[in-house]
Formats: sequence, structure tokens, C-alpha cells
Amino acid sequence: MSYIHGYDPETLREIVDPAECRDRLAEIGQQRSLPALLERVWLLKVLGDLDDALTLSEQAVRLARMSGTRKDLLRARILHASVQHWRGAYAAAEYELSTCADEAEGQGWNSIAAFALQHRGKTRYDAGDINGARTDFKQTLFLRQEAGASDAELEPTMQCVEAADRKRHRSTIAS
Repeated sequence: MSYIHGYDPETLREIVDPAECRDRLAEIGQQRSLPALLERVWLLKVLGDLDDALTLSEQAVRLARMSGTRKDLLRARILHASVQHWRGAYAAAEYELSTCADEAEGQGWNSIAAFALQHRGKTRYDAGDINGARTDFKQTLFLRQEAGASDAELEPTMQCVEAADRKRHRSTIAS
């Protein structure tokens, strides 16, 4: 079941039903598996509980480093960086996402690279680097198309490109 009901066209953040997310958090409880930790981090993040999300994301990174695969570690680091982004630590998030994207691309893990670039694009978007965000979104779109993603799977990334174009256009008019 997807808890994402769309994306805000201006902020690019996920639209969720908070009650559904809280119910899922209660269902997961204190499970300590890496997938459960990562899901709890995401749920806490979208519910706005960023302090707990950050603490738990750091725990997930440590767990992935000790007992997960390299892919698991990259996913945990990307989620940790997305929490940093939401907390306003744009430079730290962008750096972490860049290293994750580089490593994933170097390994040929295009879906993970696309995941990192999508989040880096959102970080840059919020930090005001609209051209950098647009470049990341376009690269994400390319990687996902190469991986054979469906139109429905590409739609959120296309919405990000359009949002960056709108914001860029507005700033051009304002100048």
C-alpha cells in the first residue's frame, strides 16, 4: 500500500494522510529490522517529527553499515540526507546525496542513483538552486527511462521538472 497520495506542486513534498501514517507507525512498533527502521524514518519525516526521524535515520545508517549490503547502506544514507534536507541542512544533505549518487552510478545501480538525484534535486530546489535542481530532475528522468519505468512511475519526476521550470520562469519575469 502506498501512503503517498500525490505531490505538492510547489514544495514537491509528498502528500500523505497523517492518520494512515500514524496507524502504520503503530503497526510497525519498535521493530528493529532495517526495512522497518527505514519505513519508520520516512513516516516520521512526512509527519514532521524531524528530530526523531534524524535520530532513527542515524541508527538505520549504522545498522546498514554493520549488517546490510552496500545498496542498503546507500538507501539508508539517502533517507538520512532527505531528513537533513527537511531540517534545512541543505549543504550537508546535498553533499551526502552527491556522494551516494556518484557511488550508485559508479556501480551501475541506476535506480539508486536516480533516487539520490531526485532527492538532491529537491534539496537544491528548496535551497534556491533551481538550475541545479532541474539538471538533477532531468538526469533522474533519464535514468528511470533507461531502467524501463512506466509513465506512472515517471510522473512525479516530470512534475519536479515542471515545478523547476515554473520557478525559473517566475524568477526570470521578476528580474
